Amino acid sequence: MIKLKLIRCLEVDGQIISANDPNYTFEVTINPENYSRTYGRRYSGTEEEGGKDKSAIGKSAAITKFSRPTPEKLSFSIVLDGTGVVPDAVGVKVADQVLQLRKTAYDFVGDEHEPAPVKIVWGAGLDEFYGRLTDLTVDYTLFKSDGTPLRAKIKLDFVQAMTEREESSLAKRKSPDMTHVIRVREGDTLPLLCQRVYKDDSKYLAVARLNDLDTFRDLKPNTLLRFPPMR
Repeated sequence: MIKLKLIRCLEVDGQIISANDPNYTFEVTINPENYSRTYGRRYSGTEEEGGKDKSAIGKSAAITKFSRPTPEKLSFSIVLDGTGVVPDAVGVKVADQVLQLRKTAYDFVGDEHEPAPVKIVWGAGLDEFYGRLTDLTVDYTLFKSDGTPLRAKIKLDFVQAMTEREESSLAKRKSPDMTHVIRVREGDTLPLLCQRVYKDDSKYLAVARLNDLDTFRDLKPNTLLRFPPMR
């Protein structure tokens, strides 16, 4: 069974990439029962934009215009078990599991003075999500007679992580509704991505020029590419 995994990331050349360090990787022993992803947009002319009513006095209705996207959010809960009934957690204390989770996604990183972003992966069901942990809630639910915790429920909330360079790449799009921004994965090719977006793999040269690619044959994983509207 494929287990959900959190992997600490690094920022290299303006991009977020996996550190692939087992010391800073957390793999759940019991997969979550569900997860939620939140996608948002902000519009001018609404009370939610800036917390004030932006509608003009005398207007019968607010005129809303797209203002900006909001960071994507991901939330889920997991259970940590130290009773010995979960095969993958036999002999591992709940306290040590919490420590490993904190070390991977919560604790500050050296001179950076901030937690590192993490990549969250779970087979084919959850697309790779790069985020920063905003909230970590630990509810201890079962204990030994001496008070040692044997089981805990962990609630995790993440907000999308992005570098200045990646944000700048997104900001160059001509239309937020029509232009696609895709993060390259291992094995992706430009013709394959063009086929996915346009249903036409012959547009790869135009996309390569738009993204200032020296070559379309060797795409680097985690690179963000723009795919604008094309006829």
